[in-house]
Amino acid sequence: MKRLHNTTIFILSLTILFSCFTSCKNEVKFPVGEYVKLETPPAPTPTKPAFKASQEFNDYWYAGTAEISSYALEQVRYGELRNGNAVLVYVTEPFLNDKQVKADNHKDTNIPVLKLNSTKKFNTGIYPYSIMQSTFYPVANNAHAVKVSCSVQEWCGHVYSQLNNRTQFDVMSHSYFESEADQNFSLDKAVLENELWTQLRIDPKSLPVGTFKAIPALEFVRLKHKPLKAYNASAELKATNYTITFPELNRTLSINFTADFPHSIESWEETINGLTTKATKLKTIKSAYWSKNGNKDAILRKTLQLD
Repeated sequence: MKRLHNTTIFILSLTILFSCFTSCKNEVKFPVGEYVKLETPPAPTPTKPAFKASQEFNDYWYAGTAEISSYALEQVRYGELRNGNAVLVYVTEPFLNDKQVKADNHKDTNIPVLKLNSTKKFNTGIYPYSIMQSTFYPVANNAHAVKVSCSVQEWCGHVYSQLNNRTQFDVMSHSYFESEADQNFSLDKAVLENELWTQLRIDPKSLPVGTFKAIPALEFVRLKHKPLKAYNASAELKATNYTITFPELNRTLSINFTADFPHSIESWEETINGLTTKATKLKTIKSAYWSKNGNKDAILRKTLQLD
């Protein structure tokens, strides 16, 4: 009887093992993509009629070049003013709605965007800071930015944030600070401070005014270690100035631009708790900079007064 009992246990064990093996084996027969398949996210939801571009607009922004403007920068950091430079690079691109990156090929579903790459470089004592923000804003000017990203590098480490416009604003954030380390979360949609700089270039009169909820620039959130969320804001538009204020943050951003197209940004000021960062334009050029990568092209940096 004992031998029969042991035999029964052995057979049952084999049955269970075989069942488990069969189940695992059958599981891997399914395409891996079935487990991670996501529906194509919707295109940015229009909130108003699409912007109708003029011939002047198309001739300027679709000439196969980028607009590059350099600025003398006085940046407040750690309670002191630091001299440096800032650069605003505007260029139109075809953008993929699903992957939310620049399209390699033409598709009818591509979203035409006006991209802004905004950079700052300055030193704090012995060590340098390098900041870059990228905003991809629909030329149709009838929806929020499709994507915004920000990176900050300095000798303590680097941080990165990215916001994608999907059903909500999906945020991915990485930092070397424990309290801000790897995060993934979503936000209800609101005005993005980052998108105002591109919206202004398309049509200043479309900028939000009055009181509303707004998400501050990713750069500000990073440097001041504030929660990334919508705050109460108020804004005013004058002939050649746009000013937005965040009362809860004791912060005001004022952007000066030209009244006539292409509404170039001449200067800006950011005041936080009474201390003011300033940027004043030095030079603007139109260039296909991506092809200007030879040593002989370094002369263009002198033209922009960056060297």
